[in-house]
Amino acid sequence: MPVRSAWLINRTDSESGQSRADTRLSPTGTMAPTGALTSQSGVIPGSQGGSELMDALYVYGAAAGMTAMVSPGRAVIQSYGPAGAYPVVVTDHTPVTFADGDAGNPRLDLVVLAVRDGQFDSSGRTEAVLEVIQGVPAGTPEAPRVPDAALPLARVTVPAGASAGTGGLDWSTALYDLRDTTVAVGGILAESWNREVNGGYVGQYRDTGSQFQRWDGRRWSGYPQQLGGIAPQGALAAGGYTGQYRDEGGRLERWDGAVWQRAVPGSAFASHSDGGYCKTTTWSESVTDTTGPVVTTSFTVPVSGAVLVTVGFLGNTQLDGQWARMGAVIRKNGAVVLAADETRSATVSTRNATSVSTVFRVTGLQAGVVHTVTTAHISSATTSNAWFDNRFVRVDPVL
Repeated sequence: MPVRSAWLINRTDSESGQSRADTRLSPTGTMAPTGALTSQSGVIPGSQGGSELMDALYVYGAAAGMTAMVSPGRAVIQSYGPAGAYPVVVTDHTPVTFADGDAGNPRLDLVVLAVRDGQFDSSGRTEAVLEVIQGVPAGTPEAPRVPDAALPLARVTVPAGASAGTGGLDWSTALYDLRDTTVAVGGILAESWNREVNGGYVGQYRDTGSQFQRWDGRRWSGYPQQLGGIAPQGALAAGGYTGQYRDEGGRLERWDGAVWQRAVPGSAFASHSDGGYCKTTTWSESVTDTTGPVVTTSFTVPVSGAVLVTVGFLGNTQLDGQWARMGAVIRKNGAVVLAADETRSATVSTRNATSVSTVFRVTGLQAGVVHTVTTAHISSATTSNAWFDNRFVRVDPVL
């Protein structure tokens, strides 16, 4: 019998029990755990010469028709907890045959390696078997549910009207590999072709084919990243821990626990070249007679909580002895955290057009949070115009 399991007594077949060969061939060690009493079901990886991930229990079409073959191999099949995990071996290439297709609709079948144990199920049998679980034909068919104590090996599409008489199945398109791997406890899980499988314990490792990863209790994280390495472009949509870094289009970003932020925030700048005027003795964030009354931009506060703000303009007053000043207002979530003030302003006090600017330092801002900065304007009199042209504001991070 080519399909056998260790630790199944009084088998249904004539051999009646576990042989020494069964014990030698079956993977009888403790496998990767998924709980106190459960192990990870899967195929034991390995291939002749080590050139492939695994060649065990591969479902393939050797000839035209409705019969596929399953290659030899070893696996572990977890039943429900108290029943335990069954070590199984298929010792020879074994055929599995699919029923003819429905007349009107396609269906999806599953090839499974299953264990029947009369001590724990109602099958009345005690054996390991290769089976085809037939799906329900439909316009958009769905694969059938995988039975308990069964390991899916392949999904097979059976088109409407398919039969041996019509040429059988096109194996190149009909077969979809469903094999997952398992290893001994403490071993590194092998690649599972991008099918996500949760880890069984914190500190478990796996090889995805392109990255070495560690299970942290919630997700798989690339192990170099666990050591503080910079994740490459496109490797992470969400960070694995606060303080993790990634390369995003040549820009270094840091995970703050919720979103990616620039590790080194850039400068923020806004300007407008169309002049306008104000004649108010209280600060105003807009000017009159211009296409751009308000000059504003946003910036992200660096980890230092400090920035340098530069404001400047080309301006003049209508009368000597009067003045025009421009400062800035900083807000967080719409609330003012720094109001405009004459000590933080650029000032013109002549009728001649003059370019002026000033730089001031702001500290105590909340790091990593987006703020806005808006220019503000004031004049010494309400009876004449104070002109502001080529207005700009710039914010630079203090690192």
